[in-house]
Amino acid sequence: MNRTGGDSRGGKDPAHGVSLAVTVGAYLLLFALGAVQGLIGTFQYDRGPAPVAAICFGLAILATCVLGSWGMQSASGGVLPAVGWFAVTIVLSSGNSGGSVIVTNTSAGKWFLFGGAICAAAGAVFGFARWSRGSRSRRSGTAGRPPGR
Repeated sequence: MNRTGGDSRGGKDPAHGVSLAVTVGAYLLLFALGAVQGLIGTFQYDRGPAPVAAICFGLAILATCVLGSWGMQSASGGVLPAVGWFAVTIVLSSGNSGGSVIVTNTSAGKWFLFGGAICAAAGAVFGFARWSRGSRSRRSGTAGRPPGR
């Protein structure tokens, strides 16, 4: 075995393919989790006292983005739930040709759409700020040094 995990004769380590599949699956699940949160939130944002449920859905997508980026130790772990949330929420909150809308122009609807969008964006920005290459070099004290030294 060489130090890169492969075999010295040029063969590949079979565990690498498994870990890649697990990583891709985790990213897909994070995207799906954000989409499901957007789907449920779009239909349930007005439950209970006016904006309380909507605020809770916003905080839930923020937590998903922050924990996703922390768990995957990458910016993509925080961005993918936000992308899933935005995709589903934008499609479902758009009016149809008959003029019907799911998310109404109420305080709860505004809190859900605008508060959720701000929370999703903040979670994605957290992922970039925490796990970007420049951020890692500042934390480790290697800012300004060429890579590999």
